[in-house]
Amino acid sequence: MANTVLRGRAIKVGDNISTDLIIPGRFAHLRSNLPELAKHVLEDTLPTFTSELSEGDFLVAGENFGLGSSREHAAIVIKMSGVGAILAKSVAHIFFRNAINHGLPVLLCDTDRISGGNELEIDLTDFSIINLTSGVRLSCNEISPLMSAILEEGGLIPYIRKHRDFEL
Repeated sequence: MANTVLRGRAIKVGDNISTDLIIPGRFAHLRSNLPELAKHVLEDTLPTFTSELSEGDFLVAGENFGLGSSREHAAIVIKMSGVGAILAKSVAHIFFRNAINHGLPVLLCDTDRISGGNELEIDLTDFSIINLTSGVRLSCNEISPLMSAILEEGGLIPYIRKHRDFEL
C-alpha cells in the first residue's frame, strides 16, 4: 500500500457485524475459492454491498466489528472485494490483526459523523479522516509503526519477505 492518502465513498453497516455476517456460513465451501467467496461479502446484512462497491470505497461500521470466530477469510475477502479501509467505533482484536496482516487498514473513529454515500479522504500519515461531503474532520486511532510498515508493504507476508533473510 504505497499510497498513504485514500479516497472513497462510505458504505455503512451497523453494530456487531460478526465474521459470520461478513461471510455467511453457507458459503464456507468457497474458502478455497476466495474470488468467488468475495462476491458474497455481507450478503445477508447488506445485499447490495458488492454491487454498490467501487474499488477503494470504505466500509464504515459501528461498535464491535468483526466479532465472533477468528475467520481469517473475513478480512481477506473484504479486501478482495475492493474495500480500501474499514472505519469503525470498535473492532474485535483478532479481526483487526487479520486485516492488518492482509494489508487492509482498520481505523477507529466516531462513525456517527459519517453517513452512507459520504465521500471521504483518509490520511494514513497523520491518521485523520476528512468527510469531503460534510467538511467534518475526524481523528482516529494511530497505528503502531510496525503495523504501518506491514500495511505499507501490502501485508505481513510481503513485509517478512522484504525484511528477513529467509523465504517462506
